[in-house]
Amino acid sequence: MGTTGPVTAMIALTLAALREPFGGRARRELLFCLVEVLCGLAVLAVIVALLAPGTAESVIRAAVIIAVLVPLALTTGMARRLGATYRRLAERLLDERIAPPPSARPAGGMLARLGVGLRDGPGWRALAYTLLKPPIAAVGLYAVFLWAAGLANLTYPFWWGLFRNHPPGVRLSPVLVATPFPGRVLHVATYPGTFLAFAVGAAMVLVAPWVTRAVVAADRWLLRGLLGPGRLAERVRDLEQTRAVAVDDSAALLRQVERDLHDGAQIRLATLAMHLGMAKEKLGDDGDPLDVTGARELVDAAHRGAKDALAELRDLARGIHPPVLDNGLADALATLVAGSAIPVELATDIPFRPTPAIETIAYFCAAELLANAAKHSLASRIGLQATGRDGKLRLSVTDDGAGGADPDGSGLSGLAQRVSTVDGRLEIASPPGGPTQVTVELPLRA
Repeated sequence: MGTTGPVTAMIALTLAALREPFGGRARRELLFCLVEVLCGLAVLAVIVALLAPGTAESVIRAAVIIAVLVPLALTTGMARRLGATYRRLAERLLDERIAPPPSARPAGGMLARLGVGLRDGPGWRALAYTLLKPPIAAVGLYAVFLWAAGLANLTYPFWWGLFRNHPPGVRLSPVLVATPFPGRVLHVATYPGTFLAFAVGAAMVLVAPWVTRAVVAADRWLLRGLLGPGRLAERVRDLEQTRAVAVDDSAALLRQVERDLHDGAQIRLATLAMHLGMAKEKLGDDGDPLDVTGARELVDAAHRGAKDALAELRDLARGIHPPVLDNGLADALATLVAGSAIPVELATDIPFRPTPAIETIAYFCAAELLANAAKHSLASRIGLQATGRDGKLRLSVTDDGAGGADPDGSGLSGLAQRVSTVDGRLEIASPPGGPTQVTVELPLRA
């Protein structure tokens, strides 16, 4: 029993490695790598052309040309256009959407534009990314070599009989076979040796996608760091988005409260007033006969309506701020767990109490996640853990259900938006077949 997990994981890893060379992602990354190699070679060719033939005079000439070209590229916006081209290429082939940096608005004469261009951080970063292309392209060229040479090696057993059908006694030179190690080759002189070439080619084709992915991952990192809006601008954009989400959430909550008051408590209170008015009529005025039985029935109906209205108002208030949170998040979660339809194992360790806003968000996240697990997971047991460490509140809900939770569904996406308003994050791990784990991380202070 103890070895089932590692064996299953090994089988899954082997199947993934066998499928990888034939997936759409591998093809897109290979195409990106090819374009990257071409760009790197172009940049390298320009550098070599500026430095050729390698004399001191050519180095001085290259330095002068670069000293003119760099300010020109920054002033005219050419550097920014290069960055925009790289971003479009990454979006088209890698589905990597990188927000553009804030636009530069040079004003004034040539000197003013030159000053703005020389202080243009995004432009300098785009130039730095361009200059880093050659070393990345060198590794990308190796990845392309693995693909090309590996596929070529796979063909050896199929064409050997067509081109090596020489008469007996004629000895031909061995055929060279590429290996993953540059400068090292195999020599194949017989047909059985072609199967060795086939095996080497298969290994190269299986390894090639992972090398390509490593190259693309390094390029992604440079793209995000050098061609994005920068940390400060990105932070401002995130804050603007979370502020808009918070405003929309508050407006939606107010509309929901208005609807609940209008459709629930307000109607019940109006009915209560009507029943009391009718009861008053049953009691009659001076000299009029009394209808005690009818009046009692109307008063009983009014009493029931008043209790129902109080219950609705209590539920409405609890939905805005649960009173159980007054005793702290741990007690609130214990009360929440007690009403769960599925057994829940609760563990809390929160040495420092979060702010009321964080407690409220954590409580509603836990309630939503427990409700989702009860409705959709087919789980027999749920675990709820809340810990506070290093200024963070970590809330984790796990279940042993069927898995396959949809992060883009209305429930989980709504939780992610609510969490993001306080710079929190939500992580979902729910493979088909389970188990499911949803983790909410919030700051203790907000």
